[in-house]
Amino acid sequence: MCNAEAASVEAAAQQWAGQVDFVGVAWTGDDRSFQKFVDKYSLSFPQISDDPGTVFERFGVLAQPALVVVAPNGDTQVMLGALDDAKLETVLAQAAAG
Repeated sequence: MCNAEAASVEAAAQQWAGQVDFVGVAWTGDDRSFQKFVDKYSLSFPQISDDPGTVFERFGVLAQPALVVVAPNGDTQVMLGALDDAKLETVLAQAAAG
């Protein structure tokens, strides 16, 4: 997630609470910058730092921003680049439908 989409992702996390779990993963930067980003956008969903890049590597994410959707059956969908609100809504509706 990037600055351009942080507010819409937070809004989606609120809207889809109880149906879709959100976890933010930071890959680059120091912990202070990471926390500043979380605070700036009042992100309410869990955030983790992935300094070694293990999570990004696991899902084949080579750059940020990116969104990974993990379905209940373990299938994954990786989308690189910022998503607009309509695309985010579509992806989340599909995830919630299972």
